[in-house]
Amino acid sequence: MLGFVLTVSAPLAAWAQMGPSGAPAPSPVAAAPSRAAVYSQTLPNGLTVIVKPDRRAPTAVHMLWVRVGSVDEVDGTSGIAHVLEHMMFKGTATLKPGEFSRRVAALGGRENAFTARDYTGYFQQIPSSRLEEVMTLEADRFANMQWPDDEFRKEIEVVKEERRLRTEDNPRALLYEQLAATAFVASPVRRPIVGWMSDLEAMTADDVRAFHRRWYSPSNAAVVVAGDVDPQAVFELARRHYGPIAARPVEPAKPRAEPPQQGPRRLVLRASAEQAYVALAFKTPHLVRMEAGESQRDALALTLLSAVLDGYPGARLERALAQGADRLADSVGAWHGLMGRGPQQFVLDGVPAPGKTAAQLEAALRAEVARVARDGVSAAELERVRTQWTAGAVYKLDSIMNQARELGSAWALGLPLDSSERLLDQLRTVTPEEVQGVARRYFGDDGLTVAELVPLPPDPNRKPRLAPVGARH
Repeated sequence: MLGFVLTVSAPLAAWAQMGPSGAPAPSPVAAAPSRAAVYSQTLPNGLTVIVKPDRRAPTAVHMLWVRVGSVDEVDGTSGIAHVLEHMMFKGTATLKPGEFSRRVAALGGRENAFTARDYTGYFQQIPSSRLEEVMTLEADRFANMQWPDDEFRKEIEVVKEERRLRTEDNPRALLYEQLAATAFVASPVRRPIVGWMSDLEAMTADDVRAFHRRWYSPSNAAVVVAGDVDPQAVFELARRHYGPIAARPVEPAKPRAEPPQQGPRRLVLRASAEQAYVALAFKTPHLVRMEAGESQRDALALTLLSAVLDGYPGARLERALAQGADRLADSVGAWHGLMGRGPQQFVLDGVPAPGKTAAQLEAALRAEVARVARDGVSAAELERVRTQWTAGAVYKLDSIMNQARELGSAWALGLPLDSSERLLDQLRTVTPEEVQGVARRYFGDDGLTVAELVPLPPDPNRKPRLAPVGARH
């Protein structure tokens, strides 16, 4: 599979109205005439169907989104959402293991899947004339996943090797895994998407089947189709192939709120690496809806602050810390987790330059934020990063895959389908004073976790790993 991903894409759920036949009529969700229309229906069994026509090429993307990810797991079963994603390729009552992928390839398409903290997604990009065939295949495995225990025993070894390759042999990935586990004590974001190795070793085939039964319900899923398609024709296909799947309620997960942090936390990871590295993670607000509110405005201002610091070549952090003969860093960065179904962080990070220490770089990174808190940012700086953000959003939509992904992630996060456009509109209203205000409020010690990578020489006896057989990337 594409495997697990750590970030959510920029977002984009919809409103349906009843047509004269009693079925939901397609509802365009375009915020302005210049924006491409998006149509949505909810089937009687609870499945959401979202369609965005784009006639520029005779292709289409079909995606199935399930609102379940690592944040929905419980202790002892970490990684199970990702394992289930793998097992969804292992057959149904009518398909042998691997046959799904072979059939999509025979249609001239490509397909894969991904697991994130907030959702799991499956996609196929095919000639638009073959849409019904992939919809038939996807609906079948969504409702009728079936495989023997032997297939699970083989695939869990693939997932374990994926963990070794992507996390245990990757010092920075290992650092961020331990940073999350240190920064959060109650929230499920503390667990890795790929899962702890002990949980993977203890996982059973029946654990995965039970997870599928709990979460893979039509009311917890959405089908997104973008490309050279007619919305009414897509809705009819969805009613034909997904409509017969029985409706089942999904029991909501219990809240697992993170208690307030009351002092800085630190971890040191010693691992085989070429360079030292330091990451400073501050707990910050994130978007949970698109309406106005103080915490929502702060989340937007924090996102613009990250762009002022590191949103373009030669931005503030690079100019101050990574340029010149006496530079403190070989590289520096900043990013803000703007959205998600769990708590988010603002991260400053960097690689100390030769002869410089992680402590020096840590102090310098914090000093740059303190400078914004003291002196503010200019309107010109904000305009520059907003212009780049807008251009990136426009260019991104040249891809129908990105269009489908934005719509699916918006639905999964409980946001309106046009939230990408709304987000741009709201970012345009953030003032320099708001950016300066968040720099003053959110970068103290109480919400801070610092992670430092101390490099060790490579193990001369270690043999390089190969990608696990069966992994799809």
